[in-house]
Amino acid sequence: MNVVAVGAPYDVLAQANQGAGVPIRELLLVCLTAAVVTFLATGGVRVLANKFGAVAAPRERDVHVVPTPRLGGTGMYLGMLVALLFASQLPALARGFGYTQDIPAALVAGFVIVGVGVIDDRWGLDALTKFVGQVTAAGVLVVMGVSWYIIYVPWSDGGFTVVLDQLQAGLVTVLVTVVMVNAMNFVDGLDGLAAGLGLIASVAICIFSVGLLNEQGGDVGVYPPAVIAAALAGACLGFLPHNFQPARIFMGDSGSMLIGLMLATVSTSASGRIPLNAYGPRDLVGLLTPLLLVGAIMFIPMLDMLLAVVRRTRAGRSPFSPDKMHLHHRLLQIGHSHRRVVLVIYLWVGVLAFGAVGSSLIDRRIVVLLVAAGLVFALVVTVVPTVRLDMARERRRARNSSRRGRRS
Repeated sequence: MNVVAVGAPYDVLAQANQGAGVPIRELLLVCLTAAVVTFLATGGVRVLANKFGAVAAPRERDVHVVPTPRLGGTGMYLGMLVALLFASQLPALARGFGYTQDIPAALVAGFVIVGVGVIDDRWGLDALTKFVGQVTAAGVLVVMGVSWYIIYVPWSDGGFTVVLDQLQAGLVTVLVTVVMVNAMNFVDGLDGLAAGLGLIASVAICIFSVGLLNEQGGDVGVYPPAVIAAALAGACLGFLPHNFQPARIFMGDSGSMLIGLMLATVSTSASGRIPLNAYGPRDLVGLLTPLLLVGAIMFIPMLDMLLAVVRRTRAGRSPFSPDKMHLHHRLLQIGHSHRRVVLVIYLWVGVLAFGAVGSSLIDRRIVVLLVAAGLVFALVVTVVPTVRLDMARERRRARNSSRRGRRS
């Protein structure tokens, strides 16, 4: 492990050749391609899932009440595969495929995780086997060169950058990937929830990557996270019409784990190898933006996962044992409708994610005000059903007291 003071003349990664600019139009085409292919493919996957027997029967802890096919993640993966192959043929993006193996690594690791998810969706897997599959997919990323090589630490004399060796980088990458995969898997409990969070997160990372591309004059080394994020955003967007309440198909573990894996990949690609000269040495928030972005995007899913693990462990059960106490279940219990719960969680994650992105793009005083306003608004929207229920209870008590008074 090496520690490098901020501003020190240390070039940890060789800079890729400079690109021709920021390919926003091409990224939009990649997103649109993934959305269209995913939308069309998911219809066929729904038919095949019914014939294959990959159908989720309603259980006591479930929200859905009718049997619903799974395997939606296969349609999402197909959409991403076609979109990324299309991106490799676009002159403005093709250069980004020649300097790193990030995009091929994402596709190979995605194939592994989707395969594990398909088996689990159809026949079921125990927690340990599923965990081994997740570690294997994360290991593919590491072997193919996608790792957290750099971590910025803001303490001690203005901060310093920790440069990890190959083993340390691999372990950190596997840990981050497995945590993000399970966070998305844990949060996938309502129609449209995981797909919407994946869409918000991937758009946020894509915007951050585009900002970084613009800051560095089109450095092709920053293309992969932008391209992968654009494809993931399109896949989530194309899947949502099939999955938003009432869902006609579930993404299943094949989809939720794919989203988590891809978010880990683009976060690592965008944040884990950011060069020291990407931002000014005194620009603390700028240097921290990649880590803030990852934390903001995954805060709600990871908080839900952490609470679930603590709750189940204290009850003497396996951390992976299912229950009906997730965040979305609690929001349903306080009076939100199914769709409103999904939109409320969208709102919280969106405020945090785009607040982190905005800090690197516009005046941070404006970002602070907007984020504060967004958080207050999200809090009000979240507690409104509780206030309404309390008011309704008070009215019922007043009516009951009035009736008792008249009878006496």
